Amino acid sequence: MQLHISPSLRHVTVLPAKGVREFIKVKVGSRKFSYRMVFYSLLFFTFLLRFVFVLTAVDTIDGETKCSTVGCLGKRLGPRFLGRRLESNVPQVIYQVLEEPVSQDEIQGDKEIPQTLEDFVAEMKDARPDAKTFASRLKAMVTLLEQRTRTAKIQEYLYRHVASSSIPKQLHCLALRLANEHSTNANARLQLPSPEFVPALVDNSFFHFVLASDNVLAASVVASSIVHNSLHPEKVVLHIITDRKTLSPMQAWFSLNPLTPAIIEVKGLHHFDWFAKGKVPVLEAMEKDQKVRSQFRGGSSAIVANNTEKPYVIAAKLQALSPKYNSLMNHIRIHLPELFPSLNKVVFLDDDIVVQTDLSALWDIDMDGKVNGAVETCIGEDKFVMSKRFKSYLNFSHPLIAKNFNPSECAWAYGMNIFDLEAWRTTNISRTYHYWLEENLKSDLSLWQLGTLPPGLIAFHGHVHIIDPFWHMLGLGYQDNTSIADAETAGVIHFNGRAKPWLDIAFPQLRKLWTKYVNFSDKFIKSCHIRAS
Repeated sequence: MQLHISPSLRHVTVLPAKGVREFIKVKVGSRKFSYRMVFYSLLFFTFLLRFVFVLTAVDTIDGETKCSTVGCLGKRLGPRFLGRRLESNVPQVIYQVLEEPVSQDEIQGDKEIPQTLEDFVAEMKDARPDAKTFASRLKAMVTLLEQRTRTAKIQEYLYRHVASSSIPKQLHCLALRLANEHSTNANARLQLPSPEFVPALVDNSFFHFVLASDNVLAASVVASSIVHNSLHPEKVVLHIITDRKTLSPMQAWFSLNPLTPAIIEVKGLHHFDWFAKGKVPVLEAMEKDQKVRSQFRGGSSAIVANNTEKPYVIAAKLQALSPKYNSLMNHIRIHLPELFPSLNKVVFLDDDIVVQTDLSALWDIDMDGKVNGAVETCIGEDKFVMSKRFKSYLNFSHPLIAKNFNPSECAWAYGMNIFDLEAWRTTNISRTYHYWLEENLKSDLSLWQLGTLPPGLIAFHGHVHIIDPFWHMLGLGYQDNTSIADAETAGVIHFNGRAKPWLDIAFPQLRKLWTKYVNFSDKFIKSCHIRAS
């Protein structure tokens, strides 16, 4: 099959086969030309031709007159397809053979199964089999190819899981070198912020951003992108929360790379008085969660070894094993009112986002008394990100979920959220969050299986104010339906998904939107061989 496109893009010529004079014209006019549409049209046309061949072969085997017209094809496809009624002459034996189960040993034991459609066609032409043999060979070939496809998909998901869960040696190197610098260089141990700027940390006239991360490089990109795109960088206060092991490298980086005139605070969780006192519900829930997951899941090997579940189910279970979902940094946002008791409003950011515009306008949004300003994720066709409803995250076959929530209700996104802490303190959002965490653990993770978003959807139910999608574009870690042109026009882009921009599995055309904020001139970045591509 050949494809000819005129320079003016006003028509496309498709030659079905070499030497065939007839051709098909797809008129485009002055509208935007879609190569993808033509590609899928050609793909469908090719499939149609091959399917006609299979039906023709069935008719030939059964002694019927050859049938290769579209009208004749319609007679065999359904009761009212292409204007024809169902008058199938396909032998009943074929349906019987196709409906019989095929054992794994039977497939593996047959070394002569056709590997391609061309091999199958050649075999049928040579052997001229009866209907039963024809159906048996066709079924064996399709079953074998299905098994190989399934295995390949699962292997791809497993490799991506391993790649996304590992710490790249470059990031490990950066953390070690910065920790060493922190111990030997006084300039890497500066108080952040310096004493004269400490009052700004509780001043509600500033724009307060909160970032919880244990990834120094990722945090540096978020911070740099906020400040470089701010119209009033002198009014920006960024509160960076990290864990004990990352505190020294994080402090060293921002001491040696100040983003003046913005104010940067670096603080370990153990520095918060509230967090260091007594029992913290989210910590207890995380401990139990890790134990339950290890018993319930059985690890990645057990998940991949399952021969009955569909690949996409296996992919979801592998994703549930990601360290991200057991990270305290991922749960800490539910305690923002306690962590920042003097602040009225903050914008919380994940460490896999890039800010591409001034965000001060977020403080002017009227939240209508709501607590959480977020972007809806049920407004598009992208199955990975923008077509999500409650049923996408919660198990509505469980009576507790079915009784309390609507499966069709629109979901919303974590990653870039405006939180009205003053309104939050008048609600029971945090208590609701912990209650449902406990219920999920009691039910062996049968209410939902991964992440902090499902309990977030429940806890913030009725407290969400929907904001314009411009402020938060998701899916750059999945790429599906994401173009570089669309991403460049968004206010905030989010690399949610496995293909994080600091990993080798990142999508090259999108990764450059992240690397533009990496300081490649820094001596530690250079010595750890962190490069743009």
